[in-house]
Amino acid sequence: MINIEDFAKVEIKTGEILSVERVEGSVKLLKLSVNFGEEGPRQIVSGIAGYFPDISVLIGKKCAFCTNLEPRTILGLESNGMIMAVSTDDGKFSLLEIGKDIPAGTTVK
Repeated sequence: MINIEDFAKVEIKTGEILSVERVEGSVKLLKLSVNFGEEGPRQIVSGIAGYFPDISVLIGKKCAFCTNLEPRTILGLESNGMIMAVSTDDGKFSLLEIGKDIPAGTTVK
C-alpha cells in the first residue's frame, strides 16, 4: 500500500498522439510522438503493437500518460513517459482514452 503523498508524486496528463511508427527489430513496440502542450512533442515507446494491426488508428487519440517517469532507453530509443492502458488475462485491452474536448497537457486529478 502507498499513502496519498506517494500517489500525488505520479503525474498523469492528457496526451494527443501525433504519429506512430513500428520499432524496427520488435513485434511489440511502437514509437509514439505525443503532444502534451509543451514546446515540442515527446517520444514514448510502448509495447502495444500487438493490439493495433493498423497503427494509424492511434493517430489523433487523446489518452492518459504518466509523464514524470525517468527516461528509459528501449532498443536504442529514449522513451519519455508511459501510456496508460488496461488488459485482462483473457486478452481484452483498452487504452485509457480522454474526451476530445480536453486539451493536451491537462493533468488528470
